[in-house]
Amino acid sequence: MKFLYLVWSNLKRKKLRTSLTLLSIFVAFILYGLLCTIKEAFTGGISMAGADRLIVRHKISLIMTLPVTYGPRMERIAGVTKSVHTTWFNGIYKDEPKNFFGSFPTDPEGLLSIYPEIVLPQDQKQAWLTKRNGAIVGRMLVDRFKWKIGDRVSLTSPIWPNKSGGAWDFEIVGVYDGAKKNTDTSGFYFRYDYFDEGRSRGEGTVGWYGVRVQDPNRAAEIAKAIDAEFANSPYETKAEPEGAFAQGFIQQMGDIGTILIAILSAVFFTILLVVGNTMAQSVRERTEELGVMKAMGFTNELVLGLVLAESCVITMVGGMAGLGAAWLFTMGGSPVPQMLPVFYLPPQALLIGVGLVFALGFVAGIMPAIQAMRLQTAVALRRNG
Repeated sequence: MKFLYLVWSNLKRKKLRTSLTLLSIFVAFILYGLLCTIKEAFTGGISMAGADRLIVRHKISLIMTLPVTYGPRMERIAGVTKSVHTTWFNGIYKDEPKNFFGSFPTDPEGLLSIYPEIVLPQDQKQAWLTKRNGAIVGRMLVDRFKWKIGDRVSLTSPIWPNKSGGAWDFEIVGVYDGAKKNTDTSGFYFRYDYFDEGRSRGEGTVGWYGVRVQDPNRAAEIAKAIDAEFANSPYETKAEPEGAFAQGFIQQMGDIGTILIAILSAVFFTILLVVGNTMAQSVRERTEELGVMKAMGFTNELVLGLVLAESCVITMVGGMAGLGAAWLFTMGGSPVPQMLPVFYLPPQALLIGVGLVFALGFVAGIMPAIQAMRLQTAVALRRNG
């Protein structure tokens, strides 16, 4: 610690160069934090997927429906404990496309049983079971539109028009939270019986099923049994683990992980060159000074440590500031909740970022530090003398 002032003084010699290097590192780690946040937003459903849950959809496409009678038949298959159906409603609030959010008719008891990450107070659950047009809304969606329990909400759906020709009317009877931070709380759930009676077409059909299995190790076997149950029927199914379903859905947009790694690799390689060049130039400019330090008794190891410390300090200041700025930005919630309902910087990504800070400092500084360590005193004094 007694040499920290010396390290900091060396960094202040060329204020413009140091400032630009710090700014480059700062921007790189903000980008790192935001990209990790976006990756979590897209892949959060995979990490939240239950190992004991299957998704059963139409074999051809997710947009094709299944009969509501499939649920009891699946529950009779050995190893299946519970099923619940859900349908994509595509609700729009106030007839404005920008007010789109995920909305789903479902069975209340089945949903809360199979998805324990949806946390709803008991009294609100009872209200949902008794009120036919009742709906429960996620905390993020409530905050977005400033709703509260008891509010009446009207939605329109381009997919499922109402028989009356008007909007669908709901009453908010509950607000659910997530059991974990990466739980999606931007959903709007309402009762299927109310939906099925009111829609103008497609009665008796649902979008897909969530199925809980007794033994996660038999999930693949049970999925095959479900598909075999409905084979050669007008509505053949495709059953798969929930994690595989979520991953396949995300991969329709591309391999998000590979894309982000490629971007970050290019960014950090560029920053490595910038910081390495800064340190190499700094060592060249101080050749005579390093020679004087060695003549005064500074050991080769101490000189090595001082140069490495300079590199680590400059990356630490810029990198930690960048990570902090990214964390503060994500604390404000998603800027586009309808597209990215889960929006936070995972603690694991923060820890990896801290590791990258020190790794960048070490790798960028090691070659200039070795060069400074090997510098001979007489040569250094004669070079600029």
